[in-house]
Amino acid sequence: MRYTITGDNLQFVNIQMEEKEIFQSVAGCMAYMTGNMVMEAKMNGGVMKGLGRALSGASLFLVEYQSKGGAGIVGLGGAAPGKIIDLDVGKGKWIVQRTGYLGSQTTVELRLAFQKKLGNIFFGGEGFILQELSGEGVAFIAACGDFNIIDLKPGEQYKVATAKAVAWQESVTYDITATGGIKTALFGGEGFFVTTLTGPGKIMIQSMTLAELARSLIPYIQPNR
Repeated sequence: MRYTITGDNLQFVNIQMEEKEIFQSVAGCMAYMTGNMVMEAKMNGGVMKGLGRALSGASLFLVEYQSKGGAGIVGLGGAAPGKIIDLDVGKGKWIVQRTGYLGSQTTVELRLAFQKKLGNIFFGGEGFILQELSGEGVAFIAACGDFNIIDLKPGEQYKVATAKAVAWQESVTYDITATGGIKTALFGGEGFFVTTLTGPGKIMIQSMTLAELARSLIPYIQPNR
């Protein structure tokens, strides 16, 4: 499998596959494919795994793509203006925000990952369900906004605005901490809690969440008359 990621803030991942290769994605993200590509919806892993994917924000059925009669190409796009990033999960597991998974080679395993601490569940901003990517091969994730990718040293911490932590390696610890005093919480614009990520490992932070994008458009939407 070969691929390129094209575009700036409305990106495609363009995947070129040989005849025997299979690629999978969440439902509804295919933008185009060559005429020799065949797609089929499958509940990979059975009902329980399918339900687990649906709970994690992916889709109950995954769509598999395979070329017939030579190499073929399929192009996938995200659900909102933002970035697509490739992850080599063979080098280690990744924890991804809910709805982050876009597609992968079939050797990549997609599972639910639950928040490990009670505070994360109530104050994390993304709920208590995350996605875990493991196995072998390349996976693609997508999220709103631009990305900042940081490689944390052991013990190094970043405090991230709630819900803007897109993904992090399994070696990174994750917690919810208070922003500071009451005045800061009320007037600082970030609420009472922030996400604290502690190295070692890579983290990905987005500049804008989908919820923030939606709120920014409200003043420009004309009500129906």
